[in-house]
Amino acid sequence: QVQLVESGGGLVQEGESLRLSCAASGSTSSITAFGWYRQVPGKQRDMVASIDSGGMTNYADSVKGRFAISRDNAKNAVYLQMNSLTPEDTAVYYCRAVRAFRIVAWGQGTQVTVSS
Repeated sequence: QVQLVESGGGLVQEGESLRLSCAASGSTSSITAFGWYRQVPGKQRDMVASIDSGGMTNYADSVKGRFAISRDNAKNAVYLQMNSLTPEDTAVYYCRAVRAFRIVAWGQGTQVTVSS
């Protein structure tokens, strides 16, 4: 099994930055991809960014040019650098691990709040 723990959320003002971290533990050797998702109350959970084992990244249009996902395989960690934050980025952010196209774990989520 894989366990994911997010950290780094908080309250910031518009235009500021945050860096989220996701630490993976357990059977991490076969994780093929990580993703960051976000969810606001009453709405579905949406993909923000993803990164595969080869380092290929994918971003939601709304965050392109502002957010950057990265991974440290030695530390079993994935990060989300978020710059130029806006109130529309306010959400609970979740980390997700995938193995062979199957979701193997979700983190518990970390709240990001951006005030105007």
